[in-house]
Amino acid sequence: MPVETLIWKDRGLEILDQRLLPLKEVRLLLTTAEEVAEAIENLAVRGAPAIGIAAAYGVVIAALEHPDEMHVRLSIERLSRTRPTAINLFNALERMSVEVSNAFASRNPAGRLLEYAHAIYDEDREICRALARNGAELLSDGDTVLTHCNAGGLATSGYGTALGIIYTACEEGKRISVYADETRPLFQGARLTAWELSQSGVDVTVICDSMAADVLRQGRIDHVIVGADRIAANGDTANKIGTYGLSICACKHGVPFYVAAPMTSFDFSLSSGNDIPIEERNPAEIHSPFGTRITPVNVSYYNPAFDVTPAENISAIISEKGIARQPLNKALDVWRSNINSSHTNHFCV
Repeated sequence: MPVETLIWKDRGLEILDQRLLPLKEVRLLLTTAEEVAEAIENLAVRGAPAIGIAAAYGVVIAALEHPDEMHVRLSIERLSRTRPTAINLFNALERMSVEVSNAFASRNPAGRLLEYAHAIYDEDREICRALARNGAELLSDGDTVLTHCNAGGLATSGYGTALGIIYTACEEGKRISVYADETRPLFQGARLTAWELSQSGVDVTVICDSMAADVLRQGRIDHVIVGADRIAANGDTANKIGTYGLSICACKHGVPFYVAAPMTSFDFSLSSGNDIPIEERNPAEIHSPFGTRITPVNVSYYNPAFDVTPAENISAIISEKGIARQPLNKALDVWRSNINSSHTNHFCV
């Protein structure tokens, strides 16, 4: 990765403001829990693992603001209301919440919580590397990958999930090229994925979302690899809106469709994707991209941020545990049984 997505700085969290990429690289220093919550809500920091990490540091900042256990717990509640779909947010907050009482029993509660937030950050770095090594086995020299949204270093502690697989394959000497869906309405593919890959020296071509089906039909794509914000027990997967349609096109044209996600993105408490909460965002993201209105005033809008891809459309799920192939529910049952509950409290209850 050309830059760090999240950096702890003494008494605050420094983030790269992803709303301004690729035209400007601006870093924000967040010094209150409310600032962290707002940064997550307005997508200054985004991507399921990254918002979980940011929220963990937000708990630390709350303890620095007011060394009072009730204030910290209220801040955890506030952070939990920022974005409903990505389970990583709730996993990280639950892990921090478990530590709050112990932290306030010590002489330095903020310091104790900071150690745990650092551990979550470091764990994500290790997880992304392990996941990427597993997924790189699926790619061969000369392959072309189609991606949707951004599941790279900007969405994690700095290496990525879906893009991490591509980085690792390139590090292994494989020549990999990428087609990046623009990913309307916020253009995370065109702005963020293309920026990441080009900065890292990976050959990338940006296409409109509506072009993906024809690109697949033409045989230009060897694999589709996407990330995930939440995965149900049966393998149904919530990811950026447009992923479901892409999976249908991949199935139609016989192209493997892979989901790359850490175990922190799994929610085994949900039997299927029908139960995954889907965030709806401000219609302005559709009618006024980058502040310029492009649609009539007197029309209605529907702006879900995510959709659910059914397990049967997914060729395999790649995590730090390995590669789960069809039938996904059986493979995921094995992963679930091997989970260390002390590190993944939220989805093991």
